[in-house]
Amino acid sequence: MKKYIILGILFTIVGVLNAQDRITQLRNNLLDDSNKSVLVVSHRADWRNAPENSLQAIQNCIDMGIDIVEIDLKETKDGQLILMHDKTIDRTTTGKGKPEDYTLAELRQFRLRNGAGHKTAHLIPTFEEVMNLCKGKILVNVDKGYDYFKDAYAILEKTGTVHQCIMKAGLPYEQVQQENGEVLKKMIFMPVINLHKDGAEAIIDGYLKKLNPVAYELVFDNDGMEVQRLIQKVRNSGAKIFVNSLWAELCGGHHDDRAVEQKEPDESWGWIIGQGAKLIQTDRPQLLLNYLRERKLHD
Repeated sequence: MKKYIILGILFTIVGVLNAQDRITQLRNNLLDDSNKSVLVVSHRADWRNAPENSLQAIQNCIDMGIDIVEIDLKETKDGQLILMHDKTIDRTTTGKGKPEDYTLAELRQFRLRNGAGHKTAHLIPTFEEVMNLCKGKILVNVDKGYDYFKDAYAILEKTGTVHQCIMKAGLPYEQVQQENGEVLKKMIFMPVINLHKDGAEAIIDGYLKKLNPVAYELVFDNDGMEVQRLIQKVRNSGAKIFVNSLWAELCGGHHDDRAVEQKEPDESWGWIIGQGAKLIQTDRPQLLLNYLRERKLHD
């Protein structure tokens, strides 16, 4: 009997160590300038094969070997952080209205819809449930969630997952510092910069002088000389570059559908990589993963 108990303890220890190694590897990959591999970020998890922002969609990403899962947060009437992209629950659930008008228990009466709009058996997950699922397995990028920065940080501390979450906002440094300065430097924070808009360079400069972020999410509706100059400026600072290949206006036309449907992956993902991107957010995670592996840019 003691033999089996000891074996059980050993397997548990090995599992914990493997999980720690996985996150350490991903963080080192993100932070290490000498590591040339590219990280795959799955948009709203694996929404093509499970409801977006669901536990199943996230589990699918973990099973695929995706590096980072992107999620969105909202708050319920009773102060619980849940996963939800829209301002209302109409599109993605069987319910109607705003999430803040319901308690968590009330929201649990609804079911998530899949990408085709059909009812599933899946429930709206809480942020805490998600972080417990992701713990030791995958990095998490909180997209729509800045409004709950401090509350989200408290959950990350509670679940022991501060080191594997990326928070972000499309706001100047001064505003972020004023609103969330006490937690800003305790985790990875990524500014979102619209390069094609006036004032983009000033926002970049503000972060370079005051925070020196690990990475910037760069959004651009064209790939002209000015956009490429700003990309190079961020790259020269030593920060990592995060690019969305979701649709054309986010990446100057070098998007997922061009890679997959138009069969021009080198003009899409290849171009983005050529700009020095370390992280690519995609709606085609498995196909991007295959592309990177073929080019020895991913394990």
